[in-house]
Amino acid sequence: MKYIAEIDIMPQKEILDPQGKAVRLGLHNLHIDSVGDVRIGKHIRLEVEAESEEQARETVDAACRQLLANLIMEEYTFSLHTA
Repeated sequence: MKYIAEIDIMPQKEILDPQGKAVRLGLHNLHIDSVGDVRIGKHIRLEVEAESEEQARETVDAACRQLLANLIMEEYTFSLHTA
């Protein structure tokens, strides 16, 4: 069965986010002052072939832990649905 994983990888809250800070300053320069904190991350979409949803979740989790996210500086969440 095919599953689609939607993965969001964000810097940990304790880590400074210079890209987010630059975007926030840019918005301020455009007089868009209602925006507060800005955090920049990554969104990844994977198509996973697996026998069950549990197996697909394990595959996506392993991919995130071993390759996609730097767990020292980033955290990740994902959702899974059938293709």
